[in-house]
Amino acid sequence: MRGADDEVSQEISSMDACKIADGEFDDDGRSKRTGTVWTASAHIITAIVGSGVLSLAWGIAQLGWITGVATLLIFSGISLYASGLLADCYRAPHSGGRNRTYRDAVKSYLGGTKYKVCGSVQYVLLVGMMVGYTITASISMVAIQKSNCFHKGHRADECKFSNNPHMIALGIFETFLSQIPNFHRLSWLSTIAAIMSISYAGIGMGLAFAKVVSGKSETTSLTGVEIGPDFTAADKTWGMFRAIGNMAFACAYLQILIEIQDTLKSSPPEIQVMKKANVIATLTATTLYMLCGCFGYAALGNHAPGNMLAGFYEPFWLVDLANFFIVVHLLGAYQVVAQPVFNAVESWASMRWPKSKFVMNEYPLSMGKNNFNFSVNLFRLTWRTSFVVMTTLLSMALPFFNEVLALLGALAYWPLTVYFPLEMYIARKIIKKGTSRWFGLQLLNLVCFLSALAAAASSIQGLNQALHTYKPFKFTH
Repeated sequence: MRGADDEVSQEISSMDACKIADGEFDDDGRSKRTGTVWTASAHIITAIVGSGVLSLAWGIAQLGWITGVATLLIFSGISLYASGLLADCYRAPHSGGRNRTYRDAVKSYLGGTKYKVCGSVQYVLLVGMMVGYTITASISMVAIQKSNCFHKGHRADECKFSNNPHMIALGIFETFLSQIPNFHRLSWLSTIAAIMSISYAGIGMGLAFAKVVSGKSETTSLTGVEIGPDFTAADKTWGMFRAIGNMAFACAYLQILIEIQDTLKSSPPEIQVMKKANVIATLTATTLYMLCGCFGYAALGNHAPGNMLAGFYEPFWLVDLANFFIVVHLLGAYQVVAQPVFNAVESWASMRWPKSKFVMNEYPLSMGKNNFNFSVNLFRLTWRTSFVVMTTLLSMALPFFNEVLALLGALAYWPLTVYFPLEMYIARKIIKKGTSRWFGLQLLNLVCFLSALAAAASSIQGLNQALHTYKPFKFTH
């Protein structure tokens, strides 16, 4: 997709120049960007605080109090540091032009080969995340259905439900949301999703805190789950690897950072605003992670489930509300991670068929008494609808895709969150090999690579177990 990320090199007409002077367009000839530190923070929180926050109690149970808390703080610090380096790469090194995508930045600083590798890893991960979000949201919808079934006094065998109808409903809803043309129009959805993520994390934390203060908390330890007759040393090792991977990926959002930065207004400078948004979002996410993880482990102990909400049954309406918030959040998160994929295909199509009315024409529509303005593009309508249908079918066909997503996350974490930002920083600052700064950066690179490798190994082991019970299009809880 050569045209997806290439810098637009055509001359701006005198009319466009006048519009730039009047403030209607930005310096690259595109519509004026309106993003602020708060909209960028909302986008990041929507992407970073996924339902994975509810698995952190399980993660700390695998690692124990000391190692678990330290690991979470270390990976949060790494993501914050790397996000600052990547934000500095928004402007091209010589021309000062905008790098509108992550791939653009890699091409500007590191060249074409790494640009292609980066794009492949980024888009595969983003598509995988969308499939994972669909599966996770359907699980929360089934959890609500099961909770109400149990509350009515039905037996466990009477309260098993298929995830497929819920996935279809989610796919239909995402089809409509996917017509939001770009990140600039997505701020309201990201704000709602960010509020939802904080809300369900707060409910989980509140339920755990209530259990701790009531004196009904379970046993915890400094080293986490203890080896015994039903839990071997191998189980402990795989669990620790998987927990490290979960914590690393919970803190990662750099795969869409540049695309978020491209929504910001030119003044104050985008780099300064993005770094503030990185700090706000990372501190917010880390605080939620620490509170949920620590309170969850304190309440549920060494047998904490993978989803903290599964450890609580009453009040059932509050648990149902938390699961509903998860569904709403993931609907928004799906759109946030989809935007780079949508933009890549549509930019390529516009470069490939610049005179096609099907690809290029926008048809304005007005809706409601307030004349809500919206435009329809036939290519966008067709391609995005087809894409959502594909991800929905994939979610239904591969019920164990969360294990696949864990593997994709393990493979993508190191290059996207650490390797490329550090390499671009070295190129930008012209840091020579063999210097103390170069060795320090390479040490950080190696540590994160080994962590991702360990997480990938544990994901493969979990995937191997899931394949033994694999039944396509049969996903029930």
